[in-house]
Amino acid sequence: MSTVPEMFGSKVFNDATMRQRLPKETYKALKKTIDNGEPLDLSVANIVANAMKDWACEMGATHYTHWFQPLTGITSEKHDSFISPTADGGVIMEFSGKELVKGEPDASSFPSGGLRATCEARGYTAWDPTSYAFIKDDTLCIPTAFCSYTGEALDKKTPLLRSMDAVSNQACRILKLFGINVPRVTSTVGAEQEYFLVDKEDYKARRDLILTGRTLFGCPPAKGQEMEEHYFGVIRPAVSDYMKEVDEELWKLGILAKTKHNEVAPAQHELAPIFSTTNSAIDGNLLTMEVMKKVAERHGLVCLLHEKPFAGVNGSGKHNNWSLSAPGLNLLDPGKKPMENLRFLVFLAAVIKAVDEYQDLLRVSVASPGNDHRLGANEAPPAIISMFVGDELGEVIDALADDTEYHDHERQKMDLGVAVLPKFSKDNTDRNRTSPFAFTGNKFEFRAPGSNMNLSDVNTVLNTAVAKELREFADILESAENFEAEAMVLVKKTVKEHKRIIFNGNGYSDEWPVEAEKRGLHNLKSTVDALPTMMDEKNLRLMNDFGVMSPAEMNARYEVGLENYSKVLNIEALTMLEMANQQIVPAIIDYENQLASTIAVKKAVNAKISCNAEEHQLETLAECADIISEAINNLRIARKAAKNDPDPLGSARGFHDVVIPIMDRLRMAADHAEQVCGEDFWPLPTYTQMLWYVKD
Repeated sequence: MSTVPEMFGSKVFNDATMRQRLPKETYKALKKTIDNGEPLDLSVANIVANAMKDWACEMGATHYTHWFQPLTGITSEKHDSFISPTADGGVIMEFSGKELVKGEPDASSFPSGGLRATCEARGYTAWDPTSYAFIKDDTLCIPTAFCSYTGEALDKKTPLLRSMDAVSNQACRILKLFGINVPRVTSTVGAEQEYFLVDKEDYKARRDLILTGRTLFGCPPAKGQEMEEHYFGVIRPAVSDYMKEVDEELWKLGILAKTKHNEVAPAQHELAPIFSTTNSAIDGNLLTMEVMKKVAERHGLVCLLHEKPFAGVNGSGKHNNWSLSAPGLNLLDPGKKPMENLRFLVFLAAVIKAVDEYQDLLRVSVASPGNDHRLGANEAPPAIISMFVGDELGEVIDALADDTEYHDHERQKMDLGVAVLPKFSKDNTDRNRTSPFAFTGNKFEFRAPGSNMNLSDVNTVLNTAVAKELREFADILESAENFEAEAMVLVKKTVKEHKRIIFNGNGYSDEWPVEAEKRGLHNLKSTVDALPTMMDEKNLRLMNDFGVMSPAEMNARYEVGLENYSKVLNIEALTMLEMANQQIVPAIIDYENQLASTIAVKKAVNAKISCNAEEHQLETLAECADIISEAINNLRIARKAAKNDPDPLGSARGFHDVVIPIMDRLRMAADHAEQVCGEDFWPLPTYTQMLWYVKD
């Protein structure tokens, strides 16, 4: 059995493998590209490609694919074999530098938001050498960007890479003012992944889970999460075996899977990695989701990554732990005396200003139909974007904004009153799980993303917004006569003007939305509310100024977002109609017939025998059936009207404002019927069965 160090990265063409297999000069040239962003010569690519092919073939690979991230939010791949024919009728295994750096998938079959017509098929994938190639299912996977024939980005990785360059360039300017010269500043991410596991047979019996990823019907179980016993509880042996295999598969792919535990809801769990460079971390998270699903199948389970697969219990998020680092430096580390750490204060002020000015874009970056069920539901942050900085930093910011004296805090020791228990230093701040954007010691944890999301959107916005503020700071401070004095003046001014975004209180409270409105903060409750803000002039200008996304690329993503929202709701509505007509109504009728037959038999035997129980159940089911029937008709009409609205925003609003309320009424009646209908008659696995692994 391999040890973890032997296993780790064994399926990755990583730095150690490149150093071993590449000529020294080729390795140095490639490292300059990876570390400093320098262009890669085709002659270097040819040597890398050959070495990569030899390594992949030794690992059992027969094919290669350009692995990319279209605007579907998931990954895509087209597989080509290494074989080339020889004159004697045989084959050899070949892979050129041209094949490594460029591919040509069909660009017309992916979402483009109008950037490409159906007849305009050509697109390109371009190798991202900063993210290591890896072996998956006997195929060499090469992480790539994806663009159209006319050069527009058709993926999520290209804007992300552009944003990483943008924030690096501006952060380097700031560091230079502090006498620190570095070739690059790197944004880093650690993506905590929440998920549910259900039995495969239960999943196969639920058309809604198969088609939509969430349960469209289902009344709450008698026992949910109210006993607070599942969180960090003992992991069931079957789940532990699953987690062990997931860890091993991820380690082979060089993914730093670190922490695993039970989450709050029954059948819910979490996996967290160690942070890494943003684009690699996001590639790793996309792979993590894929591996989790595949491994679950082998264990007779299904991994659910929808943000809200079960109503009435906690949904699943994906916490985006973001920071900025230079060689040997975490730029968001406050040190022991943050008030005296001017470099930290400058970067902190830039983040505060960025989050305040672009709170709408950050909200858009986590907008989806699934996440609408989760945000603000007392299990995730509210839809209002705010920042938590904790007690000590809060006092620092107050002192800066009010120009008052700040007194350092002595680090307190925790004494639990038992001699054998160790005394340890207390952190300088508590944690606030109700905050969307919380400072957690040396990074910010953005808690709003949903579990199923590609984190490229979040980090593209965050990197670009911070780059914009750092550029403004650098433009001012590069001409300063007294750098430190003017930097402190700038920090104080920035904090004072943007302090409204900082909220250290309870984001779940009824008072917070009222207070947020007074502060002028956005409360974009749904995806349909949030998406139009993408096209605000300030947001278009931000992305365009830094070359991250052109107005056309922004508009494409706006159109794709609206289209995706309507498509998801249309599929959910159609699935509800199918299940209601073909499964739920027939089940109710069957049980009504059983009750009516029982009543008739009893009355035939003796008219005086009580039939109150049967009659009450029959009456309740009849009422439910009437409501369901009316809702089915209304849903059929409303869905068609929303789908046929030629205006994308109008269509999305139709689904949000009209279709969803009807779906809610249909579900409420069906869930009530489930509580009355005989267990042998109900056609769907129940919440009790799925969440608590209860077998018939």
